Amino acid sequence: MKKLLFFALLLVFKVGAQEKTAKVVTEEKGNRIAFYAVNEHDNDLDVLIKIKGTNIRQSKAKPRLIRVPAATKVHLKTIMTMRGKKPSYSYDLTVNDSLSNRALKKEFEKIKIKPKKSITVYVTDNCSGCDSIVAPLENSKYIFKSVRLSENPEITKQLRSSFPTGLDSISTPIINLGGRLYTNIEFYDDLMEKLDDN
Repeated sequence: MKKLLFFALLLVFKVGAQEKTAKVVTEEKGNRIAFYAVNEHDNDLDVLIKIKGTNIRQSKAKPRLIRVPAATKVHLKTIMTMRGKKPSYSYDLTVNDSLSNRALKKEFEKIKIKPKKSITVYVTDNCSGCDSIVAPLENSKYIFKSVRLSENPEITKQLRSSFPTGLDSISTPIINLGGRLYTNIEFYDDLMEKLDDN
């Protein structure tokens, strides 16, 4: 019975654990190929890349873990291709979400990532508080859509069926958060709380 319970708990833990990974993107400039890690998660990651191949040159230094903060792109390594020869290479990527104090901390570029729930802000003509939501969202790490209803009659028509008293009377933003409409979210912090709700 104890073994069965242990196995069941292990299965729940594995199913519930979200696997954190990073994407590798490359940029070519002349005879150089730069490798970058892209972290599209809300948690920092440590990344180690090992590159091998033919017709390439790279540093002989031992590869080290590099910190890739949440919602960023970080340069990992650059290789040089041999002039007049076609390079062939592959890489192994190790990603850890348990962070090491010894990981290199490099400059990073902030990126936009998908939130846990999709965010669409519908802006009415009478929306006095829309800037208190839209401006912080534009500066945040999250991808979102802002739709001005006066410029989208088809969407306005669809929303009218959800608000029979009329859209003109709504002075707060209408927010679609993961498929649910809200008219009571007035500030960015309130939106972030709703985003974290299950």
